Amino acid sequence: MSTALATRRLGTTDMSITRVGLGAWAIGGTEWSAAGRALSDEVSIAAIRRAIECGINWIDTAPIYGRGHSEDVVRRALDGVPKSERPYVFTKCGIVWEESDQTAPPRWVGAPASLRRELDDSLRRLEIERIDLYQMHRPARDGTPLEEYWQALLDFKRAGKVRAVGLSNHSVEQLERAERIGHVETLQPPFSAIRRHSAAEIGWCLDHETGVIVYSPMQAGLLTGAFTAERARALPKDDWRAQHPEFTGEALTRNLALAEALKPIAMRHETTVSAVAVAWTLAWRGVSGAIVGARSASQVDGWIDAATLELSRDDLREIATAIEGTGAGSGPSLPVAG
Repeated sequence: MSTALATRRLGTTDMSITRVGLGAWAIGGTEWSAAGRALSDEVSIAAIRRAIECGINWIDTAPIYGRGHSEDVVRRALDGVPKSERPYVFTKCGIVWEESDQTAPPRWVGAPASLRRELDDSLRRLEIERIDLYQMHRPARDGTPLEEYWQALLDFKRAGKVRAVGLSNHSVEQLERAERIGHVETLQPPFSAIRRHSAAEIGWCLDHETGVIVYSPMQAGLLTGAFTAERARALPKDDWRAQHPEFTGEALTRNLALAEALKPIAMRHETTVSAVAVAWTLAWRGVSGAIVGARSASQVDGWIDAATLELSRDDLREIATAIEGTGAGSGPSLPVAG
């Protein structure tokens, strides 16, 4: 039996979602492809089931996560879950890979015929008749106009193959163009106390009743309170973070100082730094939910408090002061609170 958690309506859709959802990116592998560090499927399935047990009612995945493997593991994890406890499944399209060449980089494709194949493949892998939320993963780079691929997603909804449609990693200008064709029901932008530049897109979504599900609210581990400079230096060369600017040099020092500043707030609320970092994103007016990854059931336990944690205005001002004092990241430091 799962725990009941408070929910928020996701934009103008007919879905109400818990404040946090489980991100299934890591389940597919460290990088886009299955060449990333493999996880035990049994451990991944245990993490998904722990999230459901805690009351989380949505899972975010994508075909490119492990080249289909993440969707396959999600299906296996949901096998046997009672219908009353089954979470919504959100997935994406628009990034494809070469089956014959695992070393080839993925391609960002928006051609409607390609999107239809992706949709059918996701329905097959997930073994469902309809996807709850289908999102264009990133703007296409194959020359397909935004209007054309967005119309394709709207057509999928009209045909009953998906329940709602949205965009991921799209700018305000791109959202405006899509909205002229048909309502953008959701946006999935990167957002954390370090990476704050998506505040503009969140503001646009608030004005247009578009639901927002942010990803990477703990900035790939930097805002967990457990990450250290020593750990950053020890990252394997094939870990994308090893070369990322936020994980090296002065930026790393600033980011770790911000994580340290979150510890007194976590102590006051008797919770974790991870939960505070996620709750900060949820304090922004217009944010419907946050996608949080987990490699194990214990990691779910480390941030699940964010589903119920309400930061006070004093907490938010303290975090804003820490952001400004450390110089971590960029973008507005004080949430437009809901």
